Amino acid sequence: MKIQSVEICKLELPPRTLPTPPRRPSYNQTARRAFPINKYPEFPRQLRKIPGEVADEAWIRVTAEDGTWGVGLCHWGTLIAPLVRGHFAPLLEGRDCLATEFLNDLMWRSCQRFGATGLASVARSGIDLALWDLKGKLLGLPVYSLIGGPCREWIDCYCTSDDLDWTMELGFKAFKISNPVHYEEGTEGINRLEEKVAKARETVGPNADLMLNPVMSFNVDFAVRLMERLLPYRLRWIEEPLMPHDTDGLAQLKRAVPTLPIATGEDHKGRHAFRELIDRRCVDVLQPDLRWFGGLTEALKVYTLAEAAGLSTFPHSGASLPFGQHFHFAMPETQLAEYWLGSDVGVPLAEAMRLPGVQVPVDGKVRPSDAPGFGIDLKKEWLRPWP
Repeated sequence: MKIQSVEICKLELPPRTLPTPPRRPSYNQTARRAFPINKYPEFPRQLRKIPGEVADEAWIRVTAEDGTWGVGLCHWGTLIAPLVRGHFAPLLEGRDCLATEFLNDLMWRSCQRFGATGLASVARSGIDLALWDLKGKLLGLPVYSLIGGPCREWIDCYCTSDDLDWTMELGFKAFKISNPVHYEEGTEGINRLEEKVAKARETVGPNADLMLNPVMSFNVDFAVRLMERLLPYRLRWIEEPLMPHDTDGLAQLKRAVPTLPIATGEDHKGRHAFRELIDRRCVDVLQPDLRWFGGLTEALKVYTLAEAAGLSTFPHSGASLPFGQHFHFAMPETQLAEYWLGSDVGVPLAEAMRLPGVQVPVDGKVRPSDAPGFGIDLKKEWLRPWP
């Protein structure tokens, strides 16, 4: 079956009213959170629109010659649209749509002159996910069956949110909180962050997994000082403390504070960046984002490298979207999946989920859809051509 077209689209879902009114806005609307650019005062910690952050949700639709189509999700659509239209679509159209490994390699090799990471990796991610969705639909199988079949009855999830009272009410048993501090804030910032972690540990209790997510906002000196201070709170891991290029810095952190595990990877692009992390043994948990770093095909390669080294692969936001759900359901060393919760407090997860057909956790557990492909139930008219 040949590929007829590769398109970048904007998803326009029908308007709806949530039946359950929220009790209060999500922390995502008000929390002070740090990102790398917050080093500069013109970008305060509570600024919701930060240059370079996740923006412009884009959907890739790949259509086969019989009219069957699959979809994948990525971001920064305004920036990747020329790559999809001008480079990847002409490269792939007319080729066998079931040859996912070959098509992935073809896209990767075609980018070497201008760079296979960065935006090229984001565009490849959306296309690769759409190809897997299409493959599942053509074969009448869920994607998890195509990549190995189920290895567990359900996926255990942790919830990323500062609304700990609500996440506990929803039945989650593991939690990750945000970071309000940039390394520029020094000792005062460390004191404030320790206070936040201490309160979170008191709230969730001594037996719950608790994680902290700095989002690249520390340098090595700050991270070492902070990690030493946080040892009494028994964090499951500290996540992405440094920017993705700083593998040497991660190695320094592992040597300095070996008993506090490190997770990272959501902003690493491609399997080669992860191979370096694995070879250096400078992280404990690998977190590729399937929408940004190269797609499902790339994630399967990273998983194999990590599993051979005794490391776990927990994709970024893995339980929040079907792509990660299918990955977690089929891969044995993926025991804990992230559910990123940005909806308002009091609104049930099933009501808050925007995408029809996508499953949500119940009591901290989720099982992906058994429908062909990734199970996303989109109508074709909801996918509009990218402007």
